[in-house]
Amino acid sequence: MAKYIVKRFILMIVTVFIIATLTFFLMNLIPGSPFNEERTTNAVVQQNLEEHFHLNEPLVVQYVLYLKSIVTLDFGPSIKQPTETVNSLLGRGFPISAELGIWTVLLALVSGVILGVFAALKHNGVIDYVAMTIAVLGISIPNFVLATLLIQELAVNWSIFPAATWSSPMHMVLPILALATGPMAIIARLTRSSMLETLTQDYIKTARAKGLSPVKIIVKHALKNALMPVVTILGTLLAGILTGTFVIEKIFAIPGMGKYFVEGINQRDYPVIMGTTVFYSAFLVFMLFLVDIAYGLLDPRIKLHNEGGK
Repeated sequence: MAKYIVKRFILMIVTVFIIATLTFFLMNLIPGSPFNEERTTNAVVQQNLEEHFHLNEPLVVQYVLYLKSIVTLDFGPSIKQPTETVNSLLGRGFPISAELGIWTVLLALVSGVILGVFAALKHNGVIDYVAMTIAVLGISIPNFVLATLLIQELAVNWSIFPAATWSSPMHMVLPILALATGPMAIIARLTRSSMLETLTQDYIKTARAKGLSPVKIIVKHALKNALMPVVTILGTLLAGILTGTFVIEKIFAIPGMGKYFVEGINQRDYPVIMGTTVFYSAFLVFMLFLVDIAYGLLDPRIKLHNEGGK
């Protein structure tokens, strides 16, 4: 298991390095300069600005400085907001984005598993049909469309929840619902199919023959194995949730990382774009790394597979 973790960690570092390199060179392929739209015709001023941000250096030098900023975790100042550093922007935006992501994952996971379990236990019943109908709708409707509908109905028409910003628990409800519905639907469908298969296994029949209570059979024996496929796709769902926060943050005017990322793109603020991309990618890859470890701990076959591959 230790070798498995080391291999995954090395792969994580390599992945972040590749993403950082691609981000740098793609940014430099974009024609123009961050100062093209500056209201000045003074070439000296523009030259001084480019020198200050090392944009006049050869591409190789810029790349080395960029890698140094990643290693030292100092992404430098923002071009369009000289009084702000990229680190300070990330320090303000990330806690909000992380809070949105954590609550979304918890809601999607808990509600999806509960919905899937009840659908499996009431197979071909009313609860099953209702649960799967909700799941199909959740998968079919994009989160930005659902966000618009939630704002229109629950914020504008009914005035139950505020429509935007992130200043109280009430402000958190609509964006979390919009972001969690899709993953919840996927988890519900996967849990249902996995639970249906698990309930037909011999060890479940043996547990019933021993007279164990239905609750104990479901919670102690069936649920753990039924959740293995959910853990398998948790990394993919996590990636979708975290990247989807950019759109949801923009719709609900949430001052998270998505706000600075979108503004950085619109303003061609290279340090903000590259710093945000690398930070977000590193965080996402690290979370996938944790999911891989969790899956390896839950499924002994992962250990056996790696031992057989020595």
